[in-house]
Amino acid sequence: MLQQVDLGHKSIEIYEPVIGTEKIDELRSIASKLKKLRLLYINSTPFGGGVAELLSAYLPLLRNLGIQADWRIIYGNSHFFSITKMFHNGLQGAKIKLTEGIKERYLGNIMENAKQLDLGEYDVVVINDPQPAALVAFSKMKAKWIWRAHIDMASPDLQIWQFLKPFIEQYSTAIFTMKEFIPKDLAIRTAIIPPAIDISNTKNMDLPPHLPRAIMLNSGVKVGHPVLLQVSRFDVFKDPYGVIETYRLVKKHLPKVQLVLVGTMAHDDPEAWQMYGQINQEAVSDPDMYVYTNQTSTGSLEVNAFQRGSDVVIQKSLKEGFGLVVSESLWKAKPVVAGRAGGIKLQMKEKLEDLLIDSTEEAAEKVVYLLKNPQMMHEYGDLGKKRVEQYFLMPRFIKEELQLISEIAGV
Repeated sequence: MLQQVDLGHKSIEIYEPVIGTEKIDELRSIASKLKKLRLLYINSTPFGGGVAELLSAYLPLLRNLGIQADWRIIYGNSHFFSITKMFHNGLQGAKIKLTEGIKERYLGNIMENAKQLDLGEYDVVVINDPQPAALVAFSKMKAKWIWRAHIDMASPDLQIWQFLKPFIEQYSTAIFTMKEFIPKDLAIRTAIIPPAIDISNTKNMDLPPHLPRAIMLNSGVKVGHPVLLQVSRFDVFKDPYGVIETYRLVKKHLPKVQLVLVGTMAHDDPEAWQMYGQINQEAVSDPDMYVYTNQTSTGSLEVNAFQRGSDVVIQKSLKEGFGLVVSESLWKAKPVVAGRAGGIKLQMKEKLEDLLIDSTEEAAEKVVYLLKNPQMMHEYGDLGKKRVEQYFLMPRFIKEELQLISEIAGV
């Protein structure tokens, strides 16, 4: 059987002071109709990146609501995940050379995973992203199958899309973050459900005021000097090199500014290790630049502290499915300077759009403006927190997902 992820425990009641009793009761009512269903969620890694972050928050809350939900991950070696990373990049528009050998190796691994999947019995199966996408074609499980794309697929590489499209069209429904992400020729039912953050987890919970400062000091960051932060996978579409260039442009105006890059590493993303090595070399020669990862004792608590202790958060994505780190930082009332990409635009509406950028130079200009105008930093931070509270907390995501599952399962 595919490896099962331990879900731990969470309580939906922690949201009651934020969203109110009425909305909690509504969630319990919706969930009560689904208690006889068994739900299975599958992706490629239990940690690192937004999908694992989302599932680790969402699924324990489903169980707390009385729903039978499991989380399993597919297995594969580094070669398999190099292939799926190529698929991931290709679906976001990168030009890819797809050979018959690559197709055979991908499908061979998927078929082996499908054999393990058939040992379980579920009513609804939700597959996340391209890595396990072809499972639906090889599993004998009699269930309603849903595929969720967490990336921007508006302009996919045609070779990759033509290969994966016949598998994806075997699903009953495909979920996307925004309607703009849906490929124009996808011929199945689609739904739009943006992700959300969990304010009860270690990364987003409130911290004592002294703790962010203490953690940053212990990490070597000079507290009292301006700090810029980007938290992301080391991925070409997150543009970490553009962030470094932005920092260097800002430093010409504010010489004491510092840059902290926190990268999440996952076994399904072998490219990240190479990029991490290159970025780390940049930091070796710069005493004001710091690079940390979840493999070097920088976990969720430290990320929380860095987000709260930094002055400006950057998310200079070139492509972005959603970007949970944007909502995480906005929830902490921090101004976010971000690329005008995908789901970031969904999170940063109205006046927050002032901080969306299209170039490195524009990013540096916005950062310098904020650092020189502390009152505007607070104003944008307050606006961001209110927007996340209204639209991007986990109870909203649970409600929309369960309503869709109820409709698909006919209960």
